[in-house]
Amino acid sequence: MQQYAMLISPSANRVYARTAARMAANEIRVFSARALDGRVVDVEEAAFGGVPYLTFRSDSLSARDLRLLANLSSLYALFAVRGAMLEPIAVERLDRYDDDLITILKYVGKTNEQFTKLLLNVTAAVALDPDRLLSGDVTVLDPMCGRGTTLNQAAMYGWDAFGVEVDKRDFEAYSAFVQRWLKDKRLKHHAVQSRVKREGRGVGQRTRVEFAATKERHRAGDLQVVEIVNADTLRSGEVFRKGAFDLIVTDAPYGVQHAAVKDTRALTRKPTEVLEAAVPVWADLLRRGGALGLSWNLYTTARTDLVAILEDAGLEVMDAAPFLDFEHRVDQAINRDLVVARKPK
Repeated sequence: MQQYAMLISPSANRVYARTAARMAANEIRVFSARALDGRVVDVEEAAFGGVPYLTFRSDSLSARDLRLLANLSSLYALFAVRGAMLEPIAVERLDRYDDDLITILKYVGKTNEQFTKLLLNVTAAVALDPDRLLSGDVTVLDPMCGRGTTLNQAAMYGWDAFGVEVDKRDFEAYSAFVQRWLKDKRLKHHAVQSRVKREGRGVGQRTRVEFAATKERHRAGDLQVVEIVNADTLRSGEVFRKGAFDLIVTDAPYGVQHAAVKDTRALTRKPTEVLEAAVPVWADLLRRGGALGLSWNLYTTARTDLVAILEDAGLEVMDAAPFLDFEHRVDQAINRDLVVARKPK
């Protein structure tokens, strides 16, 4: 059985870096269980030449399997272990664009990019078969998208990305950023701004951008979409049709910096209350077989309470190993975890 060694990517976030190996190990286990028929085993930490790695074993990884593993959130380099030697393996990532699409925006409260990628990956592994995951034909919604970290990661993969954000400043900042970034990269694109209305009532403002990674893709009509709507997440069902999305991925309010304010309907915006009201709306937007991936602050909402909210919305929660070992500290007020739930077919 062949042993592999994964060099963990250095993280700009020192707190996250302390748990990156454990998080990555469980991400590999999710990929193995959900996308690789359990063919990756013995995931553990090891050292070569005093440098820490994650190692795992498999006796039958195909080129397609390696393409899947190439997208692990903390993967810096991958090697085949040959005795005391490490043989580099070329990794073929899904990434279509320069990584500054992910890293260039800096602001208070931004979700760590590696964690955003991990959350997107494990949600996709639950909902999509391997060929679909690699195809680019995937539609993602972040119903609390902030300034678009999830949208950018989905776009990096070649997927269509849609977001809803109640804060007008964040909406405007992301709308301006994505258009400026495409212009700076000299990528052909078309942007449209419009109002979203339902039954004659205004729901919110929309920015929609269509673009392609190359001129050849653009000429062939192989376009991607990034769309963001400035609206309350509870009105997402008025913006998008039911069953529109393969994946819904979001980082929920922490009840610290991210606590929202009351809207015009005087809904109190405590994190648990937001989720109780929003999850049924989001569940309606998932296609059958699609998955919802959610991260949240354990100090504001117990896992058992969130699982109950998801199950009450008709979703099947992935509530066994390795999904139960992603808890990690963000700061003294935030202890973050994630949960993935699937909509039955």
